[in-house]
Amino acid sequence: MNNDARIVCPHCGTLNRLPANRPAQAARCGACHDALFTGQPVEVDAAGFERHMKGDGMPLLLDVWAPWCGPCRMMAPAFARAAALLEPDMRLLKLNADTAPEIVQRLGVRGIPALFLLRDGHVVGQTAGAMDTNAIVSWARRHLPAAGRAA
Repeated sequence: MNNDARIVCPHCGTLNRLPANRPAQAARCGACHDALFTGQPVEVDAAGFERHMKGDGMPLLLDVWAPWCGPCRMMAPAFARAAALLEPDMRLLKLNADTAPEIVQRLGVRGIPALFLLRDGHVVGQTAGAMDTNAIVSWARRHLPAAGRAA
């Protein structure tokens, strides 16, 4: 059985295979050679979101936000700090609701900021409202207790 993880490069979008016996923090993209994990959220558009949904074999924590939303702007630094604490166990993505209305509709977003925890293409947790770093991290870990690297 193959326990290698599939990881989408946050820089070039190339799908990479990460052997289970290699440290994820040191992993680099086979195409662009940049780090696969940067400790920062990855800004995605609708196509980028779909690429991560289909390609990443790891849990995704999605922040749906908008530039005009005060609570979204207030939560952005906390979400960035959460990325440093949650990677490489999960990939943190940021999706601008104004530029991806079809994704927003499909997810059933009713208010922003909204967090969605996704695994294997399915929502396993969702919440709305601004949170601090500790709340984001504990919420994500609570909703995906076996977050570790996906197979």
